[in-house]
Formats: sequence, structure tokens, C-alpha cells
Amino acid sequence: MESGKSQSRNIKEIIGRYLRYWYLFAAFTGVAIAIAYTYLRYADPIYMARTSVVLKGEKSGSGPSESAAFSDIALLSADKSIENEIFIFKSRRLMEDVIRELELSVVYIIEGQVRDVEIYGKDLPLRVLVSDFSPEFYGKTFEMQFRDDNSFRLSAGERKSIEKFGQEIEMPYGKFTIVSEGGASFSSNDKPLRIRFENVVRKAESYSNRLNIRTASKNTSALVLSFSDPVPEKALNILETLIPVYNEETVQDKREIARRTVEFIDERLDYLTQELNRVEQNVEDYKQQYELTDVETQAQQYSAEKSASRREVEEINVQIQVLTSIEDYLSGQAEGNYNIVPSTLTIEDGTLNGLIAKFNELQLERERVLRNMMPSNPVVLNMNDQLDNLIGNIKENLRNIKSSLQISRRNMMAKAGMVDSKVQMVPMIERQLIEITRQQEIKRSLYIYLLQKKEEASLTLAASVSDLRIVDPPLLMGQVAPKKANIYGYAVILGLFIPFLGIYIKELVSSKIETRSQVESLTRTPILGEICLNKGKDFIVANVKERTAVAEMFRLLRTNLRFALTGNGKKVVLVTSSMNGEGKSFFSVNMATTLAGAGKKVIIMECDLRRPTILEKCGISETKKGLTDYIIGDIDQIEDLIFTTDIDKNMDILPAGSLSPNPAEILLSDKIEDIIKQLREKYDYVILDTPPVGMVADALTLNEFADLSVYLVRYNYTEQKQLKTIEDLFMGKQLNNPLLVLNGAKKVNSTYYTYGY
Repeated sequence: MESGKSQSRNIKEIIGRYLRYWYLFAAFTGVAIAIAYTYLRYADPIYMARTSVVLKGEKSGSGPSESAAFSDIALLSADKSIENEIFIFKSRRLMEDVIRELELSVVYIIEGQVRDVEIYGKDLPLRVLVSDFSPEFYGKTFEMQFRDDNSFRLSAGERKSIEKFGQEIEMPYGKFTIVSEGGASFSSNDKPLRIRFENVVRKAESYSNRLNIRTASKNTSALVLSFSDPVPEKALNILETLIPVYNEETVQDKREIARRTVEFIDERLDYLTQELNRVEQNVEDYKQQYELTDVETQAQQYSAEKSASRREVEEINVQIQVLTSIEDYLSGQAEGNYNIVPSTLTIEDGTLNGLIAKFNELQLERERVLRNMMPSNPVVLNMNDQLDNLIGNIKENLRNIKSSLQISRRNMMAKAGMVDSKVQMVPMIERQLIEITRQQEIKRSLYIYLLQKKEEASLTLAASVSDLRIVDPPLLMGQVAPKKANIYGYAVILGLFIPFLGIYIKELVSSKIETRSQVESLTRTPILGEICLNKGKDFIVANVKERTAVAEMFRLLRTNLRFALTGNGKKVVLVTSSMNGEGKSFFSVNMATTLAGAGKKVIIMECDLRRPTILEKCGISETKKGLTDYIIGDIDQIEDLIFTTDIDKNMDILPAGSLSPNPAEILLSDKIEDIIKQLREKYDYVILDTPPVGMVADALTLNEFADLSVYLVRYNYTEQKQLKTIEDLFMGKQLNNPLLVLNGAKKVNSTYYTYGY
């Protein structure tokens, strides 16, 4: 609860510290509002035109690129992004085309009393046509004024001449013609018209920066374009021209890309045609080299030939074996003992078979004859001779057939070897043919692919359209700047901020005591009360007749002081401070006046022997003997030193007297105790006005005689570091019952500030 109250009080104190400078806030705010009014009165109004478009496509309406014809190839596919299209929209080159299209490089201005006004569009009475342009035109300004409907006065630097509309004007840096627009006529009220040629590149950069583009939403490819300019018609025309220029550039890019793509494909097709012809010739040569038609069929044929050759060799071997067997059989025939020759089986030889058949027939005939005849019978012998001859013929025939079969076998074996070689070469031939055929297929596929892409590129070239579609046509949105509410709002904020900042910096660097809370935070010494700032010139402000705020605050201090001095014999009040000028004498005199006004006998003992000022400030100019004179022995009775003032009959003053070269030793005299003892007996209150304790030790010397110590702190005068001295005195108990009095208070210094009735 206490913390909340303390925080609330701190906030009020902070606000109060700034509110005391209310006149600064009011003055700065008034000046700022006046400046804002002047600015709004003469500032160029800014108008905005806006349009919205959609970029067609999955991402942003992707258009052709160098690889658009190959979009189905992952490595070559490329999509446009919205960021890229925004960058293109804001490109300087695109804006240069717009400026040239609208002839915005020539600016027409009518001078005004405060600000110049640009005229454009339907308000423009003439046009400048540049026929021979030089970069030196940039920045040149001409002034012309109508003389009549056919002529005008031209001022260009030192050149001043009368020219006619439609007549070419030659300058050192170029030629141009001024033509009158239809409907424009001479008027004697026509003001001079200033014509300025501006750099197209720089103007394009400026306009591109003023072009604002944003996406309509996060997940769409819609863009919102806006442009601001002091001339509303110009802002609208720029957007109306920008979109067609963008579309034209997009279409031209598509056509150029398609044309280059067709040229590239044609070059590749020529090369692939040659490559395809070469590969096909290689296939033909290879097949001719190996006498191929169909590798698989020929491989089967080679396998069949190989099998047939092996089979024929085996058959020949069988026949040779049969012949060898017959030959061995015939060789084993004993003379005169003949047996039937076995059949030749697979040997198909007519001579051999005829000889064997004849031999076997003659042998059978011989055996029949031998049944009836003797072996020595001439008939038998004749048969024997015939059989022997047949055996010889058969053997000869066997040798011939065998020799022939061996030759055939060798031929068949050679043929089989050749077939084996061909069979072994089939995989190699097949692999090489596959490689050649693969190249042929690749070239053919690529050739067909390029033909297809050429047709696609040709279609793109013939039917190129823009990817941009206008959703909302360009429309004027009215004036967007300067906004009166915002300008006045900023002016008020600035008018309040500048004094606030100044006050904050002032307080930040200030080392003075400014608020009661600062005092309470820097020392634990109790506070007796406050004295408000005395704005008058009177030194005595607390007499009984006064009803001012400062008088009332002294009366409040009187009450607090009486409570603080409650007790027997407590009458002596020591008044000191940290340095001169904090109001010790002012407090002493006015507190004494307040106490005297309440019927109390009060005396002020002027203990500041170095710079006594009380008599002077009370309006007493005569020189008086005083404390110093009594202590050094020039005066014997203390009563002779007491001076009764005209301020109040109950108020007396014991002046300091003559200036002493050693005031510290004077205050150490034993007579000081005797003086204060006498004053205690005679007066209700004794006020000791002492020198600043922060400069000399005189006040500490008198502390033993004081019942209560009043320490003066003056707002905006006492240094914050000097409160460290007060804290040390309080904690070290070097002053008896020290209490603080805060002097020079204003309403913002303390929440205890109170006016009198």
C-alpha cells in the first residue's frame, strides 16, 4: 500500500517538475503548429494512382526464358518469380521507356508567388519537340511567354528573342521546336512558362524509387502497383503506360527467345543430320563387312552349320571305320578259304557294293561247286582266281574310297573350324552392332525431339502474348500527402518533445537540489519544513500582518519548531547551511519575527563573525558594538550590546560587532558560554546565526550550546553532493538534533507547498 502511494507520489513529482515549464511546452507547440500550417499552406500536394495486375502461371505466370523450349528437361527448366517481376517493373530501363513515351523529360513550370506549379496534360498549351538532341540539354532551362497566338518571347540565358510556333530553334547544344497545342490561345494574363530539360536516366531512377509494388496476398501472384506525384494526371498516365510497356517488353523477350531458340535448333538439326547420316553409314558398312542381315538369324545359321559339319565328320569317321573293318576283314582271308564279305552299311558306293555283291555271289557259287567238286577242280580254281581278283579290286576300291573320305573329312573339319570362328565372333559383332545402333537411335531420338521443339518455338514466335493481366485499371486514389492530421499531430508531438528533451537534459546534467524527494533520498536527516520562494524584495516577510504564502509557511515552521523544542530549558536554535546564499540570515530573522509575533521574547545572536549581514538586511545602517567587542574586553556588560529593532518589540539582536582577524578563536572563548547562559535566562528563544558549516567549523564550535540545529537547504542552489555533508553530520551526531529547512520552494519542488489564506 505504502509502495503504491510512494510510486504515485513519484509520478506526480515527475509530472510537476515538467509542468512548471508549461510556458515552454505551450510556446514550442504553438511554433510547431504554426510551422505545420505554413508547410501545409505551401507544400506540393501528392496524389496517388493505383492498379492491380495478376501474373499468370503456377508461380508468377512464368514466361519464356533461354531454356523455355526445353522446360521438360529438369536441368534446363526455369520459372519466373514474383520478386523478379517486381524487379523488372522497378527497373530503370522500363521507366525510361515510359518517360520517352510520355515525353516527361521536358518539364513545364509556371512560377508562383510562393511555390512553382508544374503543368501537364490537358492544361499544357504547348509542346517542345527536340530534333537534334545533345546531352548538354540536360539541366537547361528556357523561359517563354506568349506574345500572340503565333509568336512568343524566348529567354535562354543571355539570348532573348521573338520566335514563332512551329519554327525550329537552334541552340549551341541542339535544336528544338515549340508547337502550340490545339485550342490554346493568347491571353494577356498568361504568366511566363519555364521549360526545363531533365536527364532521362536520373528521372527514371527517381520515378522507379517512387513506384511502390506489393503482393496482394501471400499465396497469390497478384501485384498492386501505385505511383505518387504532385500532378495527378501524370501519376495516372505513368501507370497506364507502364503496363503496356512491360507487356511489350515481355512479348518482345518471348519472341526474341523463341527466335534464338529456332536458330539454335536449326543449327543443332544440321549438325544432327550429318551425325545421323554418318552413323547410318557406319551401320551399313559394318553389316557389309560382316555380311550381316540379322545377327540372331545368322547366329542360328552358324550354329546349324557347326552341328551339320560335326555330324558329317562323324559320319565320315564311321564310314572310314567301316572301310577299315572291311579292309581288315579281307586281309584276314586265308588263301583258298574265302568268307562272305559283310555289307558296307552306310557306305554308298556302287562300285564297292557291286564288287562285294559279286564277290559274295561268286563265293556262294564256289561253295555249291565244292559240294560236288574237289578244290583242285579247274572250275573251282577258276573261281578262286576270280575271287582273288575281286578281293584285290575290293581292297583297291576300299583304299580309294577311304582316301576320298579322309579328304572329305579334312575339308569338313576345316569348314567346321571356320564355322566355330564365326560363332565365336557373334557376341563381339552383336555388341559392336548394338553400340552403333544405340548411337543411331540416340541421334534419331534427339533429331525427332528437336523437330518437335522447333515447332513449339515457332508457335511461340507466331503467337506470343503477355503473362500480365490487368485486374483493376489504373485509378486515381486522391491526395495522399501531406496529410493534415498527421502533420499537425507530428507538430504537436515535436512541440512537446523538444522542451521535454531540453528539460530532461537540463535535469540530467544538473547537480542542484530540485525536489524534496531528492533530499529525502540523499539524507536521513528529518525535515522541519519548507519555505516557499520569496518573489518580493522585502527581507522581512513574516511579520504579524503578512498573509502571504511565505509568511504562512514561517508560521507553520514556528509550530514545528515549538514541538521540536518541547522540554525544560530548550531554547537555543543553531542555524547553519552548506554555503553562503542558502538563506540562513533570512530564516533567522523571519523565524525570530514569527516567534516574536506570537508573544515570545526572541534574540538573534549574530555568530557569523566573518561576514555579518543581519543588521544590514534589517535596514540598520549604524555601526554597533557586538559580540567580538565583548569577548576581547572592549565592552563590559552584555546588555550594552543588545540592539532592539523596530521590527517587533519582542525581537532583539546581538550583533557580531567589530570584524576580528581570528573569528574561530573568538568563538572558542569561555565568555561565549556565559553569554548564552545569560540569554537563556532572559529570552524564550535564542537563535544562533552561524557561518556555513560546509566552509568553516564555527557552527560546530557552537554546537555544544545549541538545543536544536536548523540546516538550510535551498532549491536549485544547494549542490546534491553537499547533502553528503549533512548526512555525515547527522550520522556522526556532530550537530544537536539537526533538522532540515528547505528554502526557495516552488509548487513543483514539493507536494507540501501551501499558500496562505
